[in-house]
Amino acid sequence: MNKWHLELAAHSIRSGGVLAYPTEAVWGLGCDPRNEAAISRILELKSRPAHKGLVLVASSLQQLDELLLPLNDDDLATVNATWPGPVTWVLPCHREVSPLLRGQHQSLAVRISDHPLVRALCDEVGPLVSTSANPAGREPARSALRVRQYFTDQLDYILPGALGGRAQPSEIRTLTGQRLR
Repeated sequence: MNKWHLELAAHSIRSGGVLAYPTEAVWGLGCDPRNEAAISRILELKSRPAHKGLVLVASSLQQLDELLLPLNDDDLATVNATWPGPVTWVLPCHREVSPLLRGQHQSLAVRISDHPLVRALCDEVGPLVSTSANPAGREPARSALRVRQYFTDQLDYILPGALGGRAQPSEIRTLTGQRLR
């Protein structure tokens, strides 16, 4: 992991930028989840409707405390059994969480990543929006080249690195046992 690239990515996020970065299976687009202009830019880049909501990624559950409602012990044990790892959980969130993040829902999709580069970036800047790097209807990017082909010069930074070796994007689950993806 190159510390200089990590610092450039962190600076980009802190400056309100949108970046691409490798995740467990595909390249992701990310930004500061507190920056509505950056979130709107991601939705526009992807041609993604805001009502769907977005996934957030973090390096620890504590990074998401200001966004999520507290979980009971059983639910906490359920999600912690899969983290860090490739499972995204749809969890209840505070009413104040931006509809650009949660969409039309009263919940938020979150993942504690096991990808070393994602974890290091979240350690630097906190949680990130993490949505696949592709325009709606296209295959998610699996290389920095594909990211560039999709978004040319529309991103503020592309963080070099390798994918995490997984074949499929993260699974999405609800606390009721439903598997959404």
